[in-house]
Amino acid sequence: MSRFTPEMAARAAELVSLYPEPRSALVPLCHLAQEQDGWLTPEAMEEIAELVGVTPAEVRGTASFYDMLHTEPVGRYLVSVCTNIACLLGGAEALLEHAERRLGVRAGGTTADGMFTLEDAECLADCDRTPCVTVNHRYVGGLSAEAFDQLVDDLRAGRRDDEIPPHGTLVRVRRSGGLRVPRDQVASERQAMAAATAARAEAAKAAAEAQGAEGAQGKGA
Repeated sequence: MSRFTPEMAARAAELVSLYPEPRSALVPLCHLAQEQDGWLTPEAMEEIAELVGVTPAEVRGTASFYDMLHTEPVGRYLVSVCTNIACLLGGAEALLEHAERRLGVRAGGTTADGMFTLEDAECLADCDRTPCVTVNHRYVGGLSAEAFDQLVDDLRAGRRDDEIPPHGTLVRVRRSGGLRVPRDQVASERQAMAAATAARAEAAKAAAEAQGAEGAQGKGA
């Protein structure tokens, strides 16, 4: 039984069809599963492994390499506070401590109601607005303690749902047409490519055998 909903299963099949090799869809499928569940569940990783022809361990190993993929549950809102040098000089340490007090969790923790996960992040590339904060990978600007409190209140009340979707949703715009090339044409070109590769391999093998035979005759002479 599929871990994906019918809609997500259809999107997963479409993603796999976009690549010459199914395993190339591994990371996009991880993002798809995370969009559905908010994190990468073990069951989702097993299904992804089946879809792309690898082991669940390979899926987990790949996912654990990327900060944006989570193999443990996180809150509806992932709040990231940058503490690299520019933000540190701009008050990031004080803001992070305030955030911990406001949310009642240490960095790396999730609130009891499952609403917020707080993390101490590396550079978030918004150095002109310090200390930089993102929520679900959306920039919310350099924040003071008071602005952070307002952000939390707004998120709890749903006042920023239009701009900040639940964790796992990278984009809300769906591609319309994929590669914009008929799928039968893609399949035909892939078959031709495979045939050409096989022909080159056979030609190389034949050439090597012929060269070996010539060498043997030369030695015999």
